[in-house]
Formats: sequence, structure tokens, C-alpha cells
Amino acid sequence: MSKQEIIICKDLDDSLSQAVNRCSHDRLFILTDTHTHNLCMPVLSGISALDSAIEITIGAEDVHKNIETLASVWQTLSEKGATRHSLLINLGGGMVTDLGGFAAATFKRGIPYINIPTTLLSMVDAAVGGKTGINFNGLKNEIGAFAPAVYVLLETEFLRTLDSHNFFSGYAEMLKHGLISDYEHLNELLAFDTEHIDYARLKELVARSVQVKEHIVEQDPHEHGIRKALNLGHTVGHAFESLALMENRPVLHGYAVAWGLVCELYLSHVQTGFPREEMRNVVQFVKENYGTFIFDCKQYDTLYGLMQHDKKNTAGVINFTLLHGVGDICLNQTADRETIFETLDFYRECMGC
Repeated sequence: MSKQEIIICKDLDDSLSQAVNRCSHDRLFILTDTHTHNLCMPVLSGISALDSAIEITIGAEDVHKNIETLASVWQTLSEKGATRHSLLINLGGGMVTDLGGFAAATFKRGIPYINIPTTLLSMVDAAVGGKTGINFNGLKNEIGAFAPAVYVLLETEFLRTLDSHNFFSGYAEMLKHGLISDYEHLNELLAFDTEHIDYARLKELVARSVQVKEHIVEQDPHEHGIRKALNLGHTVGHAFESLALMENRPVLHGYAVAWGLVCELYLSHVQTGFPREEMRNVVQFVKENYGTFIFDCKQYDTLYGLMQHDKKNTAGVINFTLLHGVGDICLNQTADRETIFETLDFYRECMGC
């Protein structure tokens, strides 16, 4: 997998113009959703490198991250004369960069693309690392491919438009990066004033968070080894997310990851000796900022079944990434059904379900 170039923008116009000009192309397309069409496309107006760009707008939110939307993007690319030498810019959150990246990876067997993530979640997670895909058959990111963007442009000024829920959705992935890196980064994330955001400081934290992920992806682009560290919180988190979709009460991805971190830090404490005090610090942060995903013991079997469908599994054995300590990663961990149910008990007790 080719290495993508990540640019922390000082001037978006200049960075984007240079990126577009370095990608030789015959036609230029920009993928937005209804939110980023209204809020973010105006920021790109006046950039001469985009004068001939054709905009494709899709529905917003994760409910549109499906094969029907993907097919509509392919259809528009085809109707508007896209070739294998065309260039696609994905302007949006994780749904847009995931779906747009997969559209680019598959149209004409692959065209180059640029990601401009506009949410905190997409900046520190979805837009970086080359994973693309769509939801299918009720399961998150069931269909996809490893296909990195040529460039990822990070402009944190877009974050000023985020509401609190979308801010915290992205911040959960940053917490995960803190947990798999070192105490210093984790503690600065736990101490950051999320009520009165210092955007200059946030830019520094985003750059550090992206650096953590980029370093891991460079070592293991196709997730055969250390890249599995990035799955911390996601085995249970994806099950929460899928259950929420099944019950028509969708939740933001980062919230599901935050709740998944509560469960998997407890599992880490029980199985690999993660310190109780560090677990409590993170659990308290999640409890104060993310609310609670409500479920009861009657749904344990459903959640267990959803975990069994996770892409990280082998032969139906549920695979977890756990921690012995902050930055001390334990890959390819398993747990029996009873222990997983005990973990769900812990979640409901400490989160007040």
C-alpha cells in the first residue's frame, strides 16, 4: 500500500492547490454530503485549481453509507465522463471519506483521491490510514478496501463548526491513541478543557494523535500485526453501534468507541492486568462526557453474536486488542462468553444503565 502524505494546513488554499496540481488529472470531482455542501464548500470557493471541479452531493449521516449511495457516486462519475485518470476530492466527515475512498478505489479499478476531513473523527481516524468502505447487511464497514488517499489535508478551522456531540465523537479516537501511546499524551487529553476549547492547542493534539496512527499504519498497512492496536475499544464498540442501528436508534461512531473503551479496559484489567486507577480515570471521563448506551441483559446474546461477526475474528473466535498498561499493547486476545457477559455487567453497573 502506497504511503499517503498528511499535511497540517497553514493555508488551505495553498495546500489544496499544490496537492491538486501535483495529481495529474483529466477531470476533477468533489464529493460532499448535504452538510458539507452547505458548511464547507463555500470555504473552497475562489480556489482556481477547483474551477472545473464537478460536485457530487450525497445524503448526510451514516445511514447513507451503503451500497445504494456508493452506486449513485459511481453512476455520476460515469455520466460526467470520469476516467481512470480523473481525481476525486472527498470533503466531509468519516462517512464521506470512507465511502468516497471506496468509490475511488473501485471506479475504473482505482482512481486517485484526496481527503479533506471536516470533523474531528475523520481527521484523527477515518481519513487517515487507507481504510475505505461501506456498511452492509446491518454490519459496520463490512465491504471495503485498503486504498490510501494521495494526500490528506488537515484544516482544523473546520472544527469550529462542530457541535459538541461530533467533537466528542472524534475525541474518543484521540483517547484511544493516547491509551496505545504513552501516559503523557493520555494525560494531556484527559486534562484538555473540552468546555472552552483552545483551537490552537487542539491543533497540536490532533497533529500528535494523527502521528500516533500514522506511525502504526506505516509499520503494518494491512493490519497483520501492530495495526490491530488501533482496534482498542472497537470490538465491543462496533457491536454497540450495530445494535443501535438494528434498533433504529443510531449512535455516533466515536460514542460507541468510548463505551467500547469502558468495556475493553475492564477486560484488560481482568485479563492482562491493566491498572485499576488508569481504568477508573478513563471510565470517569467517558461517563462525564458521553452519557450511557442503554441495554439490558436480554440483549447480551445479540451483542455477543455481533462481536462474533467482527472482521478481526478468525473462525468465529472473538478477537480483542487489550492493554497491559498505557502503551503496552496485547494483540490477539480472546475471552470466553462468561467473561464477556461479566464485562457487559461492569459497563451497566459503572455507567448507570
